[in-house]
This record gives sequence, C-alpha cells and structure tokens, in this order.
Amino acid sequence: MSDSAAVDQEAAGGRRGRGAGRGAGRGAGGGAAARRAARSGGGPGTQLTYITRKMGVYEVLDEEGLALIEKNADTVLEETGIIFRDDAEALEMWKQAGADVRGERVHFPKGLCRSLLKSAPSTYVQHARNPERSVQIGGKATVFAPVYGPPFVRDLDGNRRYATIEDFRNFVKLAYMAPSIHHSGGTVCEPVDVPVNKRHLDMVYSHIRYSDKPFMGSVTAPERAEDTVAMAKIVFGDDFVENNTVLTSLINANSPMVFDETMLGAAKVYARHNQACIVTPFILAGAMSPVTVAGTLTQVLAEVLAGASFTQLVRPGAPVLFGTFASSISMQSGAPTFGTPEPSLVSYGAAQLARRLGLPFRTGGSLCASKVPDAQAAYESANTLNSTVLAGTNFVLHAAGWLEGGLASCYEKFMMDIDQLGMQQKFCEGVDLSENGQAMDAIRQVGPGSHYLGCDHTQANFQTAFYRSSIADNNSYEQWLAEGEKTAPQRANQLARHWLESYEAPFLDPGIDDGLKDFMARKKESMPDAFT
Repeated sequence: MSDSAAVDQEAAGGRRGRGAGRGAGRGAGGGAAARRAARSGGGPGTQLTYITRKMGVYEVLDEEGLALIEKNADTVLEETGIIFRDDAEALEMWKQAGADVRGERVHFPKGLCRSLLKSAPSTYVQHARNPERSVQIGGKATVFAPVYGPPFVRDLDGNRRYATIEDFRNFVKLAYMAPSIHHSGGTVCEPVDVPVNKRHLDMVYSHIRYSDKPFMGSVTAPERAEDTVAMAKIVFGDDFVENNTVLTSLINANSPMVFDETMLGAAKVYARHNQACIVTPFILAGAMSPVTVAGTLTQVLAEVLAGASFTQLVRPGAPVLFGTFASSISMQSGAPTFGTPEPSLVSYGAAQLARRLGLPFRTGGSLCASKVPDAQAAYESANTLNSTVLAGTNFVLHAAGWLEGGLASCYEKFMMDIDQLGMQQKFCEGVDLSENGQAMDAIRQVGPGSHYLGCDHTQANFQTAFYRSSIADNNSYEQWLAEGEKTAPQRANQLARHWLESYEAPFLDPGIDDGLKDFMARKKESMPDAFT
C-alpha cells in the first residue's frame, strides 16, 4: 500500500469521529484546482495534501560516521546519564526497566533504550476532524506546520507588540487557508491577554473552531495536557482518541541532558492516551551542546533515545518522533544565529540517525534572526528550509511566520514563507516522466529553429507548467512603478489582509461546539486567574 493510500484508508476510519462529516469546508485537495494551487503560490479555498516525497534524501554521514556517533551516544547514556528531574514515578519506571538510577540521574545499560523503541511506530496517521485533512507522519511524508511559541507579534500595521488571542486566531485562520500548510500547529503565538492558567483552553479551542486541520496540544503543565485530551475526546469521541492519534505535541529536553517535571508530566499524559510526542533537544550549540557538529549529534541522539524510549515505558506503541532543534550562537555576543552551515549539518545527520532508529523525524522550518521580514530573514529562512526538506524531515515545525529568533510571529513573513512552502511542495514532486512530462510530441512538432510558445503541448500545459509565486513581482520596471513600487513585505501585507477579510470558518457540529464551550467554562470557573 502506498503512503497516501494508507492515510486515505485510515482517514476513512476517522469519519467515525464526531467532529468529521461536513468539516470539509471549501475546496478539498485534489483535481485541477489543487494542481493550479500548487503552482500559484496558493490561495484561500484550495488545500493540498501533505507531501509524499518522490526524491531521495541528502546525507552527510557514511556508515562509519553514523556508527561512531551511535557508539558515543551509548557511552553518554551509560557513563554520564540523563537527569529526570522531580518525577519519582519516572525514576521508578526506569528502575523497574533495568536502568541504574542514582538520585535523579538515570544511567542506561547499552541497548536498553533501543530495545524499548522497537515498539514505537515508524509511521502513524494524525487524524483531523475533517478526515480529508488527516496527515501521515513518517516514511516519505513531509508535513508543514506554522511557527510555535513567540510571545510577540509583528502586526500588519508594522508594530512589534505582545500577542493577543485575536492574533492567535488570525494565525490559525491563515494556516487553515494556506494550501501548503498541512497542520494547524500549536502555540502559533502566546496570547498574553489571557490568564496563563487558562489560555491553553482558548488556544486548543481556536485550533478546533477556526480550522479543521490536525493540531498540537498544550504541554505547559500535565493538567493542561489532560484538558487537551479531554477536548479532543469531545470532538472525536473517547474510544477513537484512545485507539488513534489526534494530537502531536512538543516535548523539549532541557538540554544539556535533563528532562524536567513539566515536560515529563505532559509526555506521560499524551503517551498514556496514545497521542504522539515530539521529543526534541532544544540546542543552541556552544551553550547547550558542544561547538562541534559530531559532539552536538552525540548529545542529541542520547537525549532523544532517553526521552523517546520513556514514552514506550508509559505505553508501548505510542507514537514518538525523533526531534531536534539545533542552532548555533555568536561566539562574540552569545546570540542565536540561523541559516548557518553547522545547524544544517546537524539536521542532515540527525535525520539519518532517526531513520536508523525507525522513528519519524522533526526539525527545521523557516528560521531567522532578523527583526523584520527583510533580505536577512529571507536568506536565513531559505537556508534552513532547504536543508530541512532535503534531509527528509517528516514534521516541520516553524515552517511559516518565524521572526527574531522565535520571539515574534510575523504576519507578513507568514505569507512570504507559505509562498516558499508551495515551491517546496512542487519541488518534492520530483521529475515527471510520464508521456506528457517527456514532451516528445512538442519536440517533434517544433523542430529546430522555432519556439514552443504556440505548440499544442505548451497550450495544453501552460496553466500548470510552472510554479507561480503569490508574492514575487516578475513584471517590468514600468509596471512595477505604475502599481505603486511595492516591496515583497508590502505585497505580503496586502495578501494577509485580503485572506483574513475573506476567511470562512469550516463547519463544526453545533453540539460539539457547545460541548467544548461548556467544558472551557467549567474549567475556567474552577480556578482564579493567574498571569504568572
């Protein structure tokens, strides 16, 4: 069975979920409209399925190099160990599994983590409430998800300010409308106008109400993860959630070599309910890992082996991803840097290590340190995104909207990034070797010394022949002047405003909506507001 066929089959099963049915909304992916969208930079109303890559991956390590890093990681796990902080249950689980637990530091006998990970699936389907939006994570699939985590936004009026719940909803809407965003993501920005202990409810609800794509859960406290699962069960039903995956959520290691009680608590909640965890060492190389690529890869592998295998102690067979977020730092200022060669090498190497473990892989995105959507932002994002795709990444977080080293979500950059994602989606289709792709009839018809503009093959293919950017200006200088001399960010600004004005929400069963609102109201009434 092909990768896409597997998702189609499982997605059909997902129609049993109570949030399915009429959630398809406008323009399900497929057919001529989808093909045009793939070549036009995308527009609201037509959705593309997740990418099934038809090309090979780029690899930077040979067998000897991979074996060396795996050996070094095993040594780190056995000799140095990993701290599981403030979680007596986790420490007891490791002790029962045969690890050497000394206080909060766990030392792992060689092969223990790899043995536990044999139960983890190499691919899984994350179901969306609209089955046509369900995605495969793993194998040859690549899924793009938006920016995650910034407390600030750069808005459409050019202001840098703290994010609000309105901004959060706007980014969910834009991600829903973007053809080459396959996943709604998680904390697309941090809505600081909502109490800290209650905002997770509004964020999860926004993903469900304003989109019908898959989404991520809250990880800032175990009880918030439980609330996420409870809300998912209102949408999909209890049994469906316990037997299928409807959430993929981010569990960061506190590098170097620590998992704290918050992340462990959330990981236990999600794994126990058969929901996916992305175990991700968050690395600023030189500060949180060695300055070398091989040293960073060694630490990343050790941390992932420990964290990912822990999910299998909680529930064998629960989906888990090999994650990495690796950036370098300026050795002069200590500030994070992006788009540089070394983190790309880490991403390539980590992808190889993930494939050897048989785990889906997460890294990269459209990362930059620039404060505005300028040339620096474009170059750094392109360098990061290209290596992400060529590495064969399965789940791409921060694919659109990231600015200022992850401190800000930017509307204009979001639109510029999704244009690039459309190009990557087309690129991953590879070379068309069908009869039409070979174009022999065109070559025969035109012959030497003529041109192809009017031949039958060109006339039949001109609408879909090449990718058409929604942001780039390819017109003459005179036409550009006549249209107002707009820059790429200005065109992106105009496009974002147009999309938000034309947004139409996907259908959500009123009974489900009422159930979600009632759950949120009861949870909010049960505790006082807290802003810290």
